[in-house]
Amino acid sequence: MKVKSMVISGIIAALYVTVSLLIAPLAFSSIQFRFSEIFNHLIVFNKKYFFGIVIGVFVANLFSPLGVIDLVYGVGMTGLALAATIVSAKFIKGITERMFFNVVMFAIFSFLIAIELNIVYEVPFWIGWLTVAIGEVVVMTIGVPIMISLNKRLNFKELI
Repeated sequence: MKVKSMVISGIIAALYVTVSLLIAPLAFSSIQFRFSEIFNHLIVFNKKYFFGIVIGVFVANLFSPLGVIDLVYGVGMTGLALAATIVSAKFIKGITERMFFNVVMFAIFSFLIAIELNIVYEVPFWIGWLTVAIGEVVVMTIGVPIMISLNKRLNFKELI
């Protein structure tokens, strides 16, 4: 990995952690509005963002009230959803279309967080999945126009 890519990955991870911790009560509950999830859309522009995003989730989840289990399920969910979106680039060419595919992947893989919430807080699985998926859909859908606008200035594909 090039030094530039490592630095950008570190910045992305730091931003993810900072945004998550600034709104911690909303980021770590059964109804989650983790605004740092907007950074997940970077994967649509370049698969090299994978490590920065995953490291950001890992570090943010070190502060989770759910404990170590959040490192497994939270990072697992992110890794799987990002991987699915990377694979989708072979079939979905448009950036906006891939971003919405990314939203759907995060909503689907939210079942992992539902399992975690069931284990830790005894939240019924289907309720946990529904509430986490709704949070993902809301935040990441809001993130689509934000990331498209930022991309016009920053050119995410070439940034890393």
